[in-house]
This record gives sequence, C-alpha cells and structure tokens, in this order.
Amino acid sequence: MPWDPRTYLSFGTERTRPAIDLLARVPHERPRRVADLGCGPGNSTRLLRARWPEAHVTGVDSSEEMLAEARKDSAIRWEQADIARWRPRERHDVIFSNATLHWLDDHAALLPCLMAALAPGGVLAVQMPRNFASASHFVVRDVVSGGPWEARLKPLVRLDPVHEAAAYYRILAPHARGLDIWQTEYLHVLEGDNPVADWAHGSLLVPLLGALDEPERSAFEAEYRRRVKAAYAPQADGRTLFPFKRLFIVAQT
Repeated sequence: MPWDPRTYLSFGTERTRPAIDLLARVPHERPRRVADLGCGPGNSTRLLRARWPEAHVTGVDSSEEMLAEARKDSAIRWEQADIARWRPRERHDVIFSNATLHWLDDHAALLPCLMAALAPGGVLAVQMPRNFASASHFVVRDVVSGGPWEARLKPLVRLDPVHEAAAYYRILAPHARGLDIWQTEYLHVLEGDNPVADWAHGSLLVPLLGALDEPERSAFEAEYRRRVKAAYAPQADGRTLFPFKRLFIVAQT
C-alpha cells in the first residue's frame, strides 16, 4: 500500500511541530547545500527553504506518492532515492531528517555515513519517534500475534528501532565537534471518533497493510481500530490525548 500524503497531512500540524523544534536548534546561519531526508510531502522541506532562502535545498524520499505532492512546490529540488543508500555528489552543510530514520536499521553505520557527507562545520539534525512502548504500538503487536497474517506481518513489526539517547552519543561523539541530544514528549490533543487509529493509518500501519490483500487488510485494520480506540479513551470534552515521545539529535562537524 503506497504512502498517502493526504492521510499523512491530516495531522500536519502535529507532525510538523517536531521539525520546527529541531530546526530551531540547528546552528548554521548560511548553508549552501541543504538536504531533507525522508521529506514526505514536503512540509518540513518548506521550513528549511523558508529559513535559508538562498540555499540549494533538496527533498529526498523513496515514495513517489509523497514526492508527487511535494513537487507542487517547484522552488525546491526533489529526488527519489533510498535514504539508506543516499550518497550526495557534493558535501552538504545541513542534512535534516524529521521522523524518518527509525524506518532504517543499523544506525551505528548509517549516522557516521551521513556525518561523512557533511562539509566542514556542517550539521546533521535528526528527529525520531521513541514511542514504541506506547499503547498504539502494543496494540499492533497484539493484533499481529495469533492472527492469520502473523507469519507475513511479524517480520515487519519494528519492536524498538530507536536506541536510548546515550547510545547515539557513543555513535556520534567520535565524528562530531558539537553534539546536542534531547528528548521531548508531546501531548497531542486530537479530534475525531478514533484519531489515534487515523494517525496510525497514515504512518505506522502503512507497511503492514501493504503486505496484506483483501479481505485480510480490512480485517486487520478493523481489529486494530477497535483495540486502539479502547486504549485511548476520549476525555470528558470528547478529545483524545495522544502522548508521543521523540528523540532529537544535532551533531556538528
């Protein structure tokens, strides 16, 4: 199942806020080359261009559907590529990645490779979710286990792809002149009948639903929606609270 930019951007404010917070901590005033890895529909990439209008900004993503939405902004260069194998021809001053690298493995090798793609004084700025112990993810594992789809979906379940903050210090400290790592837990206040399920439909569930055909696809999502709605009961005012922990890294060469 392809990524759907409209579904993803239905929570555009909440998904973009960590990118704003990350960008505010990037200590580079006049970069020449800037890359946004995992740019999706371009919401974070436009922030980069707004801060550095004179820079050469490139948004990189593997999803053609997401890039089709992003390309509506012709002022930015868009590139379809596998981020795990992305190697720029020229060194960049800023490499930015908001909510993408948790989909990739072997961060101990990946992050030093990205640091090596930076020019002297360059900055690697990364944000990754660290909410894999939350109910939204536990419900996924429960629905996968024991269902007729278990053998196909279990290899796709990412149990804990983002390390603790100290692990990223150990990975990056040998490659960085300056290193800033912190965590934030956002409390998203969501509207709708089952908003956490709607959120997951645009991100967490995408590879799982893509591995199933009908009628199993609909059956799997219906069961997830039923269980996750029970896990996130609405408040007295009808809104749903969705705590979401995220890890931020800013490393400078």
